[in-house]
Amino acid sequence: MADRVLLALEEIDLVIGTKRLFEGLSLHIAEGDKICLIGRNGAGKTTLMRLIMQELELDAGKRFQLPGARIGYLAQQVGFDPEQKVREFVQQGLPEKERGVESLHRADIVLSPLDLDPEAPMGHLSGGQIRRAALAQALVMEPDLLLLDEPTNHLDLTAIEWLEQYLARTKSAVVCVSHDRTFLSAFSKKVFWIDHGAVRICPTGYGGFDEWQDMITQQEARTLANMQKKMEQEESWMQGGVTARRKRNQRRLNELHRLREKIRTDKEAMAKKAAVIEGDPLAATAGSKIVAEFKHVTKKFKRDGKTIKIMDDFSLKIIKGDRIGILGKNGSGKSTFLKLLIGELEPDEGRVNRSKKMDLAYFDQHRSQLDPSKTLWKTLAPNADYVFFGSGEKKKHKHVAAYLKDFMFDPKRAKDDVGTLSGGMQNRLMLAKTLINPGNLMILDEPTNDLDMDTLDMLQGILSEYDGTLIIVSHDRDFLDRTVTEVIAFEGQGVITQHFGGYSDYIRDTDGAAVKAKAVVKKAEPVKETVAKPVVSLSFAQQHELNKLPAQMTALEQQIYELTTQIEDPALYTSQPAMFDKIMKELPKLQHKLTAMEARWLELEALSAS
Repeated sequence: MADRVLLALEEIDLVIGTKRLFEGLSLHIAEGDKICLIGRNGAGKTTLMRLIMQELELDAGKRFQLPGARIGYLAQQVGFDPEQKVREFVQQGLPEKERGVESLHRADIVLSPLDLDPEAPMGHLSGGQIRRAALAQALVMEPDLLLLDEPTNHLDLTAIEWLEQYLARTKSAVVCVSHDRTFLSAFSKKVFWIDHGAVRICPTGYGGFDEWQDMITQQEARTLANMQKKMEQEESWMQGGVTARRKRNQRRLNELHRLREKIRTDKEAMAKKAAVIEGDPLAATAGSKIVAEFKHVTKKFKRDGKTIKIMDDFSLKIIKGDRIGILGKNGSGKSTFLKLLIGELEPDEGRVNRSKKMDLAYFDQHRSQLDPSKTLWKTLAPNADYVFFGSGEKKKHKHVAAYLKDFMFDPKRAKDDVGTLSGGMQNRLMLAKTLINPGNLMILDEPTNDLDMDTLDMLQGILSEYDGTLIIVSHDRDFLDRTVTEVIAFEGQGVITQHFGGYSDYIRDTDGAAVKAKAVVKKAEPVKETVAKPVVSLSFAQQHELNKLPAQMTALEQQIYELTTQIEDPALYTSQPAMFDKIMKELPKLQHKLTAMEARWLELEALSAS
């Protein structure tokens, strides 16, 4: 039996201002669909989400929703009361009649795997934590259809990987807007591609989209060539004189005009589809061989009466030409590292030496360099009609309108205010502004947020030509694999590890036995003190215990994983409340036991190595 249709849009039109976003658009979302929604910035992805949520009215067409179907929605921008507790914020995702005492437990169930304190005020949360709370609000009602608009923005990799697994397992239908190729490939089974006001449907997940798109493009090119040939034949027929046969052949003449118009519009569409954002190669300004050096740096913060260790005796040399990716959970120290690097913060101990010739270009994920009240023109060229690149003999210039066109902006929008742009278009403008003067050190802090795939491809191409030093903070695994040659991972509690290669290489380094090696690094300080003590051989009983511990830890990790997976099921509390309570009591005990096992394993390993 076919899955029921949860929601349908039939032949809809939508005009916003003077721009026609959709014309004759139709789509159907069925139970269990796992859909990624893609399209260039400004194509209408967020607008389509808002239409589904009935936040906008249709100009024409119909909207159908299965009676009783529940829709959860994670929007790009989230509003909240700073004084409101996280649990209360999450409860707002439920219909008002369901917000009773029992709903407190439902809120806690979805908050547990997202590592959020239900009692924390919303105003105390970081950007990533706010995003997780908003995600919990969308999940708490156990929706039949879940709409996610850029859900990975501001999330760390741990949260992204959890979300991937959740979306792959959930019975809810999912429609997701995201720029993260790896994330989309992990769960999607279908692609809705917004293209010139209509939706094209790729029957595979995102992993097969590029191949499908190439096939469609080639097919359209063949169709266009056939139409061109037909038009040439018709024009040849017209040479005999139209006047004498006008009435008899008016229908054929009208068909020819329609054919010409269709070829013209199809050619324009093909040209737009084939267009890529172009950027001039980036040339770095001259600088020292050593860009910056961290020497035995320690940095700590106090939060809620607790001391948070960010760096502990950390040393690092950043050499000219390095291409470094920065990874880590929210709050692990990535932003602190950047602020120490550029001099906005100073270390508690140790020092940071910076090259006197450092010429910094900084892409700020919060877009603080953009003034919403300024025009695009004034943002890029405050006092001129041209954008100027480089210096001295290498100095070049380009007209603002042409430079905007390089970044896929319609030159007619040059006098529009920045505040009228979508989030993705603002990020694209921020990139255009940053790349005017890339300096000899370019820091990109979460540059991929809200960008479309075409802009990401353009950015990867430009960065590959950049010969300065590049530091990228990103949770986009595919983007890191394509752009960096070294990864610095902030593991938390002051532990920082370095790995050659991209994100995939980092995962290989930290997989399997290497995970345990990382655990040794994590707790290395106390162990090192025992090395200098007199040699102590393991007894037979200790050696037997050491041999058995890895298998016991693996079994315990599997047990913890299985229990965690069970409580992630939103239906568990309502269907089996006793089981839910039992697991919630059991999990802390098992995690404590695993921690003790790891400590014992480290102790015996240290003795064995001595």
